[in-house]
Amino acid sequence: MALPFLPGNSFNKNLGKTKFHKSHHFDVVNEINLLAGAEKPGIGGERLPFQKDPPNHSVIPRGTGPALPTWVAFDKQVLCFDAYFQEGVRERRDEQFRVHRCKVYFYLEDDSIQVVEPRMKNSGIPQGSLIRRHRISRPSPNDDKFYTLEDFNNGNDITIYSRKFKIANCDEFTRNFMRKIGIKLRPPIEIPDDPHSEYRKAADQIMQPFRPYEKHDTMKQFLDHDGHVLRFYCLWDDRDTPFGDAHEMVLHYYLADDTAEVREVIPANSGRDAVPTFLHRGKLPKTVEPMRKPGEIADRTVLNVFGPTGHGGRYILDNLKTGAVEQDFYKDSDLTIGTCLNVYGRKFLICDCDEFTKEYYRKKYGITDFTPLRVREEILGVGQQGVQAPAKQPPPYNGFGGEEDSLNSSQALIPRPPKRDFVKFMGKDRLGLDGNVLRFLAKLDAPKAIDAERKFVISYFLADDTVVVFEPTVRNSGITGGKFLERGKVKKPNQEQFSTQPPKHYTESDFYVGARLEFNKHKFLIVDADDYAYNYMEQNCQKFPQSNIQSALSKVAQILQQIRPENIPSGGLIGIDDFQNFLRRISGGRLSVQEIITLSRYYQDRVYDQPEIDALVGLAQEQLKRAGFEDFTLIINQCLHHDRDRTGSLHPERLRMVFKAMRVPINDDVLRAVLSALSEAKGSQINYGTVVKLINWRTYQVQQMKPATMSYDDTWLGNQSTSQIETVNMSDLLQDLQR
Repeated sequence: MALPFLPGNSFNKNLGKTKFHKSHHFDVVNEINLLAGAEKPGIGGERLPFQKDPPNHSVIPRGTGPALPTWVAFDKQVLCFDAYFQEGVRERRDEQFRVHRCKVYFYLEDDSIQVVEPRMKNSGIPQGSLIRRHRISRPSPNDDKFYTLEDFNNGNDITIYSRKFKIANCDEFTRNFMRKIGIKLRPPIEIPDDPHSEYRKAADQIMQPFRPYEKHDTMKQFLDHDGHVLRFYCLWDDRDTPFGDAHEMVLHYYLADDTAEVREVIPANSGRDAVPTFLHRGKLPKTVEPMRKPGEIADRTVLNVFGPTGHGGRYILDNLKTGAVEQDFYKDSDLTIGTCLNVYGRKFLICDCDEFTKEYYRKKYGITDFTPLRVREEILGVGQQGVQAPAKQPPPYNGFGGEEDSLNSSQALIPRPPKRDFVKFMGKDRLGLDGNVLRFLAKLDAPKAIDAERKFVISYFLADDTVVVFEPTVRNSGITGGKFLERGKVKKPNQEQFSTQPPKHYTESDFYVGARLEFNKHKFLIVDADDYAYNYMEQNCQKFPQSNIQSALSKVAQILQQIRPENIPSGGLIGIDDFQNFLRRISGGRLSVQEIITLSRYYQDRVYDQPEIDALVGLAQEQLKRAGFEDFTLIINQCLHHDRDRTGSLHPERLRMVFKAMRVPINDDVLRAVLSALSEAKGSQINYGTVVKLINWRTYQVQQMKPATMSYDDTWLGNQSTSQIETVNMSDLLQDLQR
C-alpha cells in the first residue's frame, strides 16, 4: 500500500545528492561536439522522466596515438564473421531444412551490421545482401539496446529480426583485432552441410561426361593477332563467259580466326552495282562440296547407344574419328603471290600484297621474293610504271559568273558555292588594333598629264586576298572621287579569258613600293605605303624580298666596293633626302625603291615620341582608375620573380604575361600598344620599373587625351610629314657593312 502524496508523507529526492549544477547545451559524441537538443538532461545531470538512456556503443581501448574520432580512426575497417542459419522446409518430403551460409560484417566506425549470403548458381532463392547496413537492436525485451562488438564470438547466437545466426569463424584481420582489444575468441566451429546443396552437387557431377569433348582454344591466336589483316590484290578473269569481264578483287585474310572476305574494286562508270562486299567474312574452303545434312558435321560421333533411353543409358563415342567429315580450308601458308585460289568455283589469281603482308611472310616463312605479277597490269591497266591516268580537264570558262563558280557547276549536278580558306580567314581577320589590311598610295601610269596627277588608295585584305581601290576626292579637279574598284580578287593581265586553267590573281607579294600593277586595263604605280604595311612587309620578308634588310645590305656592300672611299659619307646623321639620293646615285638602278625605303626605316634616328606615349599611358591610367586598381607594388614583386638575373628588364611578351596573370584591368590592345611604344624607344627589353611608374595614376599623372576613333580614313594620301623619317644614322650603316 503506497503512502498518500501529502506533505510529510513523501521522501526528499535530494537526500544524498551532491550535484546540483545546471546541465549544458552541448554534448560529446564520438569525439565530436554536438548540440544536445531534446537529449539535454535535468539538474545535476539526471535524466528527465520522458528521456531514455543513450544507446550503448562498443568499448574499444584507446591506443597510444593521437585522439581521433571513431569515424576517422576506424574508417574502412570492417570485421568479417562466417555464420549460418537454418531454414525449415515444410512443403517437400525429400528435405526438412536448409543451411544457409552467410557473411556478417561489423563496421567499427559506427557499430553497424550487414549480412550477406553468397550467391549460388541456379539456387532459385533470393540471395545477396540479406540485411542492409545499419545498427541492429537486440531482441525483446532489450530492444532499446544495440549489438556491440562484445556480442560477437565463435559459437555465439545472434538473433536478428527473429532469425537466429550462429557465428562459426572469422577472418585473420578480425582475429588479430579481437586479440589486441582483449577479447578471447573461442575455437571455430564447423558449419554443417546443406543437404539440398549436396544433392544438387551430386546431380551436376552426373551430368558431366566422363569423356569431355575436345577443346579448341583459340584465345591465344585471337590475342596475338587481333586487328592483323593480310591484304592481297587479286584478279578474277571472267572474260571467257558471255558478257564477262576482268574484275579487280581485294582479299582480306584475318589472322585472328583464319577467316577471309573478298571486296571488289569497282571503277567509275563501269555499269556494275556497287555492292560493299563480294564475299562475306568466313572460312574459305578449298573445294566446293554439296550442302551437308543437319548433324552430319559434328565434333564427335556416337557409334552405339544401348540401355534405356534417358537416365542410365550408355553410349560409345568415336575417339578415332572414323566417321568425321574432313573439311580443308585455306590458311595463311596457302596464300602467296602467283597462287590461284578457288573461291566457290571462281579462280582468283593473287597478283600483289601490301607492305604489312610482306613483312608478315618475311618474318614467319622467310619469303623474300614479292615480285608482283604483270597480268593484273596488262588486263586492267593499273599500276603500270610510266603510264598515268589522264588528268581530268575542267571545261573552259563560259563567261557567266566567276571562274570558281563556273568550275563548281561542272563538278556536281547541284552547284555549290566556292569554299573559302577558313583557316587563313581566322588567322588574318581583323583582331583588335591589328587590321590585317595593307594600304598603298598609287598613281595612274598614263600618258595623259591629267590622269598622271590622280592618286589612288589601294587596300589589300590579307584575310581573303581581295583588293579595293579608292580615289580620294580633290576639290576643283573635275574628277569625281570615290570607290574606283569594287572589293574582290583581281586577275593578272595577259591571261586567256576562256581557258581551262584557273586564272592567276594578285597576291600580297605583288604589292610593294615601286611595283606596277594593272587592274582592268588601268595601270598603277605604287609610290607609298602606310606604317602598318611597312611593318608587315619587314616582318614577313620571306614573302616580300624587297623588304629584306639582309638582302639590301649585301647589295649595298657590293656597290660600295666599286666606288671610292672619299665619295662615301663619313658618318653621323644625314637627311633622309640626301641618304636616298646617295643610294639612287651609286646603285644605278640595282636597288629598288622599296629596298631604299627599308634601309631608311631600319637606320632612322629613333626619337622618343612623348606625345604618343603620354596618350597611351593616359588611356591605361584611366582604365586603372575606373577599376580602382592600386596594387603596383605587387606587380613589381611579380616582375622580380620572373627577372631571375635581376637586370631590371623583361621581354615585352613576358611582361604582358605578368599583367594578364595578375588580372590588371588594362585592355589588351592598350597594353600591347604601350609595350610596343616603349620597346621601340628602348630596345627589345623593357624596364618594368619604368612601366609601372608610368601607369601608376597615383604618383605619375598625365593629361587625359581623347582616344582616336578607329575609322577608315578615306582622305589618306600617304604618310604625313610629321610621321616620316627625317634623319638617318649613317654611322650604324657603315658599322654593319664592315662586319
